[in-house]
Amino acid sequence: MDREHRLKRLRFRAWHRGVKEADLLIGGFFDAHAERWNDEEIALFETLLEEQDVDIMAWAMGTATVPERYHGTIMTALKTLNYVPISN
Repeated sequence: MDREHRLKRLRFRAWHRGVKEADLLIGGFFDAHAERWNDEEIALFETLLEEQDVDIMAWAMGTATVPERYHGTIMTALKTLNYVPISN
């Protein structure tokens, strides 16, 4: 599967989590960062998407310990939370 197709598939999965808050967090993160990811980071994000939304959100907000397998650039960026759109 080529990079473009892989990213399109991941974008859909990131924005269709089933809970609006997770869609905003995970989908917003994907939109803000995915174009700069290398193949290893894309693979890690694919693996991350297999996790439960509540776990991903807790890791991003710092309310739960991040598993060692996710330590690195993606989780560091996910924890910034500056990609989540907030409307008034």
